[in-house]
Amino acid sequence: MKTVAIVGASLAGARAAQELRAQGFDGRVVLIGEEPHLPYDRPPLSKAFLAGTASRESLELLDSDDLGSLELRLGTRAERLDAATGRLVLSDGEIAADGVVVATGGRARRLPGTESVRGVHVLRTLDDAVALREELVPGARVVVVGGGFIGAEVASTCRTLGLDVTVLEALETPLVRVLGPMLAQACARLHERHGTTLRCHAAVDGLDTRADGAGRRVTGVRLASGETLPADVVVTGIGMVPATEWLSGSGLAADDGVPTSAGLVTELPNVVAVGDVACASTGTGRRQRHEHWTNASEQAPVAVANLLAGHVVREYQPSGYVWSDQYSGTLQLAGHPEPGDELVVTEGTASDEAFAATFRRDGRTTAVFALNLPRAFTRLRRQAFRRPAAVA
Repeated sequence: MKTVAIVGASLAGARAAQELRAQGFDGRVVLIGEEPHLPYDRPPLSKAFLAGTASRESLELLDSDDLGSLELRLGTRAERLDAATGRLVLSDGEIAADGVVVATGGRARRLPGTESVRGVHVLRTLDDAVALREELVPGARVVVVGGGFIGAEVASTCRTLGLDVTVLEALETPLVRVLGPMLAQACARLHERHGTTLRCHAAVDGLDTRADGAGRRVTGVRLASGETLPADVVVTGIGMVPATEWLSGSGLAADDGVPTSAGLVTELPNVVAVGDVACASTGTGRRQRHEHWTNASEQAPVAVANLLAGHVVREYQPSGYVWSDQYSGTLQLAGHPEPGDELVVTEGTASDEAFAATFRRDGRTTAVFALNLPRAFTRLRRQAFRRPAAVA
């Protein structure tokens, strides 16, 4: 293998580039990114960077040594993969590659018909964050559509800036499908304690707008109930769509992500997928995408090892670790809870501002959770998921 092309200058793409060198690959590594920016860290986009307390430079993922060993093709869109010949067609030309790492992530979902309405934002890229930050001016009324991790973090940052914030959540409580009803209620209380208005069972029917010099600008959010909430800024946090269009005709059956084995290898042995776009086999007959920072970072070593070997020599075991900084606290989750698991609060109570809990099923711990108790979380996680020592 002489040339490896990494499509997607994301966290997963940057880690894959680093792993290629760490695992001894001394050939050509081409990192292709649709954005003009060097790879950057996304979690601060909804927090410190959005608040103006973190610089652009602090987000960078690659150092000078990393960059010196790569060929960068930034501001370049991948348009087609011809897997039979190893040819990648790009917006500014083409390259030939022996191996391909798909790390294209995805695009934020938007409310239908809002693409050209001023004041309506999504938050996934650096440019998204810059555009949103410019509108978070004193007195702005912010409506966040979606109470998941991104929506909650944006709401938290906006409250830190002293803005009036309303969060609209379609479900009975935010994050209930991830955390279950008791922990979801704890997340709801975070909003209430910090002055954010939380509206659950809230379905958006449309937006009110007015004409301005540059087109139309949002003035309110219409709910299915008939109520209209005044808004100067609307932020939509309702998930993402995997970026797989460019793989049409490649031989890969990409739909809700790129299907892979548990080793992150696609149907084509010289193509692997990592990050939000990878839909990996779970070993139970299902495939699943994991849209979290830890997953994107931890997949790269496994995918690279299998790509270089030419077959699966390692399988990816997701840790299920997720964290979210909201208001003055941090939520942490590790493991894989399911709806029927028993929740046991081990420290404090679920109504406290700091507590820890475990999920249990058939006598074993399936996940651990903590709010503002990082030491307790680390201890519980080690106890629950400690691997047995190897026997000589």
